[in-house]
Amino acid sequence: MKKTSYSCGLDAAVDVVGGKWKALILWALHHEPMRFGELRRQVPGISEKMLIQQLREMEHCGLVHREVYQQVPPKVEYSLTEFGRSLNTALIPLGEWGEKHMQTIEAIQAADGASSVA
Repeated sequence: MKKTSYSCGLDAAVDVVGGKWKALILWALHHEPMRFGELRRQVPGISEKMLIQQLREMEHCGLVHREVYQQVPPKVEYSLTEFGRSLNTALIPLGEWGEKHMQTIEAIQAADGASSVA
């Protein structure tokens, strides 16, 4: 989170979940806690470095809880906090909108890619 004051609720929400990866990480953690490797497999295309960075930011702002188990080998699990679950609930309608309009969005992306090649 970068700002200290916001113009509206949407401005605040976008600041928390902004970027490409945070919403996908939230969604992956929706049902159960996950270890780092499991989470990385659930978020295709994210690098290890980026996942670490995003998880740290999400932990810092209270979306994600990091549980370290004192055992050998070390075990760490990530889960959503109540704050994170509430944001995930708010993202459900956005995901439904994306599912409903995915073909249109993909067609626009394809057309943009074709016009930039020409």
